[in-house]
Amino acid sequence: MNTEQLMQIALELADLHEVPGDSAVHQAGTEIKRVLIGIDLHSSEIALAKVLGYDAAIAHHPVGVSTLDFHAVLGRHVDQMAAAGVPRDLARSIVAKVSEPRRILDSMSNYDHDPSIARLLDMPYLNIHTPLDEVGRRRMAAVADGVGEDATVGGLVAALYDAFGEFRHAATRIETLVGALDHRLGRVVVSHAAGTNGGYPVAKAYFDHGVDTVVYIHCRPDDAEQLRGEYGTTKALVVTGHIASDSVGINPYIERLRDEGLEVTPISGILAP
Repeated sequence: MNTEQLMQIALELADLHEVPGDSAVHQAGTEIKRVLIGIDLHSSEIALAKVLGYDAAIAHHPVGVSTLDFHAVLGRHVDQMAAAGVPRDLARSIVAKVSEPRRILDSMSNYDHDPSIARLLDMPYLNIHTPLDEVGRRRMAAVADGVGEDATVGGLVAALYDAFGEFRHAATRIETLVGALDHRLGRVVVSHAAGTNGGYPVAKAYFDHGVDTVVYIHCRPDDAEQLRGEYGTTKALVVTGHIASDSVGINPYIERLRDEGLEVTPISGILAP
């Protein structure tokens, strides 16, 4: 297997037709049989992979040029919001206010640091972010859909724990940062696989257009506080946990690679399913 095929498998799992801006092959390679994969793999882990005889290193989070194009992936919020009933023009204006500052900040990074180490060591290296997050989003959304609107927020939390060992094995817990566990679940949106969470403005747009419960995988405390102040217990924000939720999307990919005959070693935060 080669690095392009490793990327293509992820795209297929997520039903995507092109590589999103936050994912990239940074050092191409062929004849790949042993893979080291982690949520964060940087220069030290690239060197570790070389020393231990792996044929490729796969990171989840953006590195290299995929950090420079990360802002473009935030546009996926627009489609998700529009699908939930938020007017598309409003969704675009909200995302524009988030994506442009992100573009400027990311342009300040030393984007070639880790890829340059991979090139020096001739270690095939890639990162796959949105495709695997989309796999996770769909899996969590399927659980939410199965719970039903008349259930409680606590019922959704319990269902997520039942469905995914990643949440049961995590050191973090699923939290309800806005609302309460005994609150009616109502309409649910799993807001994920759009670069990063939409914070206060994206959750507000959902709440203002008929969504009762928003699921983020992480959220800044000040965003949650602002939402609590505005909506009290009339709406709910459930935060499932960053690393556990990333693992929910990564593990089906690992399983697929193993089905293809590869030896895959997960490290750097990936939790067992």
